[in-house]
Amino acid sequence: MPADLLNDSKIGRLIEQALQEDIGFGDVTSESLIPEDQFGRAILQVKENGVLSGTELVGLVFQYAEGGTSATMHAKDGDVISAGDQIGEIYGTVRGILLGERVALNFLQRMSGIATLTHKFVHAVAGTQAKITDTRKTAPGLRMLDKKAVRDGGGVNHRFGLDQMVLIKDNHIAAAGSVAGALTKCNYYLAEHNLDVKIVLEVTSLGQIEEALATGGLDRILLDNFELEPMAKAVQLIGHVVEVEASGGVTLQTVKAIAETGVDFISVGALTHSPKALDISLELVS
Repeated sequence: MPADLLNDSKIGRLIEQALQEDIGFGDVTSESLIPEDQFGRAILQVKENGVLSGTELVGLVFQYAEGGTSATMHAKDGDVISAGDQIGEIYGTVRGILLGERVALNFLQRMSGIATLTHKFVHAVAGTQAKITDTRKTAPGLRMLDKKAVRDGGGVNHRFGLDQMVLIKDNHIAAAGSVAGALTKCNYYLAEHNLDVKIVLEVTSLGQIEEALATGGLDRILLDNFELEPMAKAVQLIGHVVEVEASGGVTLQTVKAIAETGVDFISVGALTHSPKALDISLELVS
């Protein structure tokens, strides 16, 4: 995890909110059973194969939960891990370890689940030029972490927010009156406001591609829900004058064939909107 992300104040606030949500006025179970000065050690153990993400967040969670609690990780983000691997140890009071347990695992399991799924898609298109990219279909408030996990899995990030890229969709085209009208208006607006962002146009037909290429002023064409044969024709028509992205209903079963049409990017909303958490446990050992 880059240092700038760890030092980002938004991460600290996110951890504080997650801990407050989980702890409330106190851990009544641990307080009733465990002496305040009882120290211990716990291990983080992986229960299924996958790709790790969120390791440096673990230490922050336990520090926020109780200042004297620390984490030592034995694996790093992006590592391929196997069932049975011990990826880290937590030291501190037993109460402190249990205070941070659920929040730390929630972050670690979700991020590792995203990284694992992304890795599967990246592996599926190996040998092609296609890059796997995410979308804005992230959990509210967790976009920074969700997109970090995609990178750990070998994918690349699409725009982080609406201010980072012009993405002209069907409703924008309808409002502007045509593809040419939408591209012309966007280029005028960017020039007028001295904005340096990419222009991506989502299309649903070869006719729209022809109109876009004739108009110019764009960086990428996004082929929305194209079947394989029209997609291959679209790639040939574009001729890599601009980047080509495929999107819409992409699965692990279909992604290889999509990549073989010659597209540059394949966006997969499922990476972040419905990941399966990777099974990781925390167990007290002393």
